[in-house]
Amino acid sequence: MADQLPEIELEDHGSKGRYVLRGPGGAEAEMTFTKIGEHQLIIDHTEVPDVFRGQGAGLRLVTRAVEDARAAGKTIIPLCPFANAQFRRHPEWADVLKR
Repeated sequence: MADQLPEIELEDHGSKGRYVLRGPGGAEAEMTFTKIGEHQLIIDHTEVPDVFRGQGAGLRLVTRAVEDARAAGKTIIPLCPFANAQFRRHPEWADVLKR
């Protein structure tokens, strides 16, 4: 079912940014982040509207951030409770988790 979701867009606004899935009627699932220097980012917030529920949208957003951080040699501080829970469920992401 996740294959039916639109592509994730990255909006980078300097020290802050977000990953977004745009859906029907202007609905947006988003995960916001704040950059800490050149090598770290904090996942601040994840919000998934009802139109995306049950489709793995939140997990896709966090997974994309993990993939991007890994590719760029960055680490992530998951302050958002949802993102933090996903990091606990995915030990294979330990290489990008800021300890």
